Amino acid sequence: MQRVVITGRGVICSLGERLPDIRARMASDDGVFCRPDFDGEVVTCPVEDFDLTRHIGRWKHRRYLNRGASLGLAAASMALQESGIADSQRQEMGLFAGVGPHLDIAGTFAHIAHGVLDEQGMEALWLLRFLPNTLAGAIAQRLGARGENLTVATACTASLQAIGEAWNRIRFGQLRQALAGGGDSRISSGGILGYKRADALYRGEGPPAEACRPFDSSRSGFICGEGGAFVVLESLESAQERGAAIYGELTGYACTMDGLSLTAPDPLACQAEVALRRSLERAGDPVVDLVCAHGTGTPLNDAMEAELIGRVFGDRPLVTAFKSWIGHLSAASGAADLVLALGCLESGQAPPVRNLHQPCHHGIRLSREFQPVAVEHLVVQNFGFGGQNAALVVRAWNGR
Repeated sequence: MQRVVITGRGVICSLGERLPDIRARMASDDGVFCRPDFDGEVVTCPVEDFDLTRHIGRWKHRRYLNRGASLGLAAASMALQESGIADSQRQEMGLFAGVGPHLDIAGTFAHIAHGVLDEQGMEALWLLRFLPNTLAGAIAQRLGARGENLTVATACTASLQAIGEAWNRIRFGQLRQALAGGGDSRISSGGILGYKRADALYRGEGPPAEACRPFDSSRSGFICGEGGAFVVLESLESAQERGAAIYGELTGYACTMDGLSLTAPDPLACQAEVALRRSLERAGDPVVDLVCAHGTGTPLNDAMEAELIGRVFGDRPLVTAFKSWIGHLSAASGAADLVLALGCLESGQAPPVRNLHQPCHHGIRLSREFQPVAVEHLVVQNFGFGGQNAALVVRAWNGR
């Protein structure tokens, strides 16, 4: 068994592209929640002023990437740059990408009438925007990671499962290095319409900044965000041979399926608990200091998740929810949560759950303010449509 460490991080979200900047904006309570021009009934959390060229230079194929793939490609570039792995060393690097469906139908097709597409103005390879593995193909072509690969499309757990699958490959000696994460955006008329029909979104009339309220008794739905996040994983042996900086160690991972509903989580969290306990068992059953909750702000998820956390951990670990700051990044949310959690290890501080006034559950220790936190082990957990459950255990790196 190989130990697996993190040697590169990249994240792009509504609060910025660098961990110090993101922490500073959290500290000043500077969120980017607003009502989109195409639908004033909902609130979104967009990435403003994003330019892929800043990250990968000029590239003729960028026009074939959807918004989520563009954000993922930029984050992957950032993670590789921080890792210090040279272009010539990436040929055998594994690649594991979590993606979601491209739902910006109106933005892709000029006109659809009676089921017939208007071909005028359509790009020749528009199909690439809808293929799940386009992000992985773009990363391989532009950034050079061309080893064993997998595209994961398991809804909101996709990027966390991508990271977990990469962890497994390195742990069992099948790979020495891997790039894992995801990118996604549902901020479009098609994406918003789909979630509105599923009755999953916040649709209130209050200030946008107060819309996202995970674990609050008055929560009423999630907020669509967008972004990308990737990490570089290596065997400890590989990282030490390179003299690489290490930002954390992955020690446990597991996933399960509810098999109950295609949309709603199991209120008893039976299989979610199996995934969480199994990930802890694979990590050696450590004492957990911080839980990075899925925390969507929907009535069903938060009730289930709070009950699950209380059942497994009691009120010992601090619980935070990054979606209260950056919105729901869908397929990219797990990777983004992991990178932001690594930022907590780096700074020694955990952010509060934003807009938390009346907790829906009093048996867990929800973070209410910025506070110092000594973290030896943390857990990132995600749950998604289809009954997907995933949990990842991270140990702070102490040089041993």
